[in-house]
Amino acid sequence: MTSRQLSLNAFVYPAGHHEAAWRHPSSGADRIFDVTYYQEIARTAEAGKLDAVFFADGPALQGDVAFNAVGRLEPITLLTAIATATERIGLIATASTTYYEPYNLARLFGSLDHISRGRAGWNVVTTGNDSAAANFGLAAHPSHAQRYARAAEFVDAVTALWDSWEDDAVLLDRSTGRYADRSKIHEIGFAGEHLRVRGPFNQPRPPQGRPVLVQAGASNDGRAFAARHAEAIFTAHQRLADAQAFYSDIRQHAARLGRRPDLVRILPGISPFIAGTETAARDLQREFDGLTVPEYGLRQLERLTGEPAGRLGHLDLDQPVPPDLFADAGDVTDNSRSRLQVVAGIVERERPTVRGLLHRLAGARGHRVVAGTPEQIADTVEEWFTSGAADGFNVMPPSYPTGLEVFVENVVPILRSRGLFREEYTGTTLREHFGLPRPANRFTGVPRAVAGG
Repeated sequence: MTSRQLSLNAFVYPAGHHEAAWRHPSSGADRIFDVTYYQEIARTAEAGKLDAVFFADGPALQGDVAFNAVGRLEPITLLTAIATATERIGLIATASTTYYEPYNLARLFGSLDHISRGRAGWNVVTTGNDSAAANFGLAAHPSHAQRYARAAEFVDAVTALWDSWEDDAVLLDRSTGRYADRSKIHEIGFAGEHLRVRGPFNQPRPPQGRPVLVQAGASNDGRAFAARHAEAIFTAHQRLADAQAFYSDIRQHAARLGRRPDLVRILPGISPFIAGTETAARDLQREFDGLTVPEYGLRQLERLTGEPAGRLGHLDLDQPVPPDLFADAGDVTDNSRSRLQVVAGIVERERPTVRGLLHRLAGARGHRVVAGTPEQIADTVEEWFTSGAADGFNVMPPSYPTGLEVFVENVVPILRSRGLFREEYTGTTLREHFGLPRPANRFTGVPRAVAGG
């Protein structure tokens, strides 16, 4: 077995990552608000010894609910229920720095880490969906720059709260009646431009020191934020060369900030259609594509390109994509609209029809979709892993639960036989699965007691 091992997460999307998954008989669309459905998915991932299950989220109804199963359960609550039904699998939830406050979010993730005995991860997002603002009584969504400035302060405040109890603060000395050493519980006194948090926290330091910090932005601001804070980065790439360039850029940036680049796990998304032959796999992909509703796909494309609702309804589905549709995507030096640039690249290289583009995006919203045998899927994973493009993958099955079951039963054993993936868990925490150290406490050795009474 090689010393370097893949990280594999199951990216859980309610019915599956293909937009028509809910219509396919292999999906569990009728159970997407049933907690036992997700517990079963997590146990499948755990049986395959995957690193984590990961839930995306946003504080608004996204997508056209008339044509897709786009509602979802709140992920931190859901992962708490999953924690009680599993033992080792990591538990990563998305939460917004724009629409939470640091103290309550620190409590939610700190509690999840305690309940799961060290398996929590936080996917830090700033929320890109403008419609979220109205759900929180705001007249407008904050600008990109404002959101990232707040996010930087937010992460600093939350991690300080998790550190505010030193690891040995709890004495539990029944003989003397002393529960905790107040000199080892600290107010954080955080005061920034956007946030003020006094502290201290109202629970001991989480088992992992802090939940694993994950980030998914690929804009210039997102990359800078990830290089400074993230311990795992979720990203989307269509081509090996693009993934290699991103991988190299993030690692160089992390090194310039004094971080060890090998302690930043870079994990692109991969959505595999798997069958016994390549022909059967491609037939399966076409079967899913045939279930798409063009009106839904056009609405998604409008959201991606910034076009007003209904503006693209005139497009002829069987004509080439109009070249001016992606005129505002920007170039690779800007990256302010990174997912739009991924799609613009598809259009430039492949010159698809509108229908063809909608099918390409239906698969995994700009992430890499592959169709083939288990061996071919494993070949793709290995190529990216060994050529400086990825430390592992977010596995995005077209449908749940079947797609994950097929991956775990057929692809994972091949990766093991090649020495690329673990036979068994060697640790109990998400940090240990990812090969990440437990961070030192910033307050250890601070001489002055500053905790409240």
